[in-house]
Amino acid sequence: MFGGAARLVVLHAGDNDLAHLKRRHGLAFASVFDTSIAARFLGARALGLDALLAERLGVTLPPSRQKDDWSARPLSPAQEAYAVADVRHLPALRASLTEDLRRAGRLAWVEEECAALAALPVAERVVDPEAYARLKGARDLSLRDLAVLRELYELRERLARAADRPLFKILADEILVRLAAASPADAAGLAGIPGCTLRVIGRWGQAILESVARARALGDAELPRLTRAPRPGVPGPVRQRSEGLRRWRADAAVRVGLPPGLLLPNRLIGAIAHAGPRDRDELARVEGVRRWRVESFGPEILAALPPA
Repeated sequence: MFGGAARLVVLHAGDNDLAHLKRRHGLAFASVFDTSIAARFLGARALGLDALLAERLGVTLPPSRQKDDWSARPLSPAQEAYAVADVRHLPALRASLTEDLRRAGRLAWVEEECAALAALPVAERVVDPEAYARLKGARDLSLRDLAVLRELYELRERLARAADRPLFKILADEILVRLAAASPADAAGLAGIPGCTLRVIGRWGQAILESVARARALGDAELPRLTRAPRPGVPGPVRQRSEGLRRWRADAAVRVGLPPGLLLPNRLIGAIAHAGPRDRDELARVEGVRRWRVESFGPEILAALPPA
């Protein structure tokens, strides 16, 4: 249905939607246009669909229903109106963005990024047993509270796998840390924690409380012991190339009016610095660089690298 090149799928910030459709339903997408990506390449400051529609088309979306339980059926009239409005204006928004992208000479950039998004394989979730300890605020918890966080993190992993949903769609990181710090013993305690809505409590409240109780019952020897792994050393030439690329990015981002992280993400700075390309062909072979960066900024990127 979507695998033919003639079938263009227009969406907004659709990376999670595409991943879900690929993983759960085995769908393939040959042609995609993401209006959020397009707006970023035009230097838009507000990237929300509501803001873009208001600015470009003068359209006001119905009040948000994102906190609703969309698994309940039948959908309410308000939910149906919201769902329809969320996609009805995407073709017109695409046309508006495309016109400006063509005028700016950046349409090919966006088309390449959207093609990469469409072709992106579905990555299997890799469970890192120490990931909970890297959440913001985790290092401020006591060892007992950290054990609670570990249990809650594992619970969220199980729930996300069962529902085939992103982790943040189950419980946001900050809510996990708040739960660990408060360690509620009952539903009333859950209700007092910001982010623990009636929907959260109704769906997962009992499982959360059981995870908290399990962690609180652990013996001292079973509590987590955190160690800081030493950072691997970066060779001097690689560090110098990274610094040169960051200096170039800072100047170029202002000149072309793009966010630095869009013009050259940190992951690409690291990849290019390690590869040390000497010409455009070698630069093009660095994974993720994309053709538009090589064609539009290749000589500048190469010039930013210190001589070997």
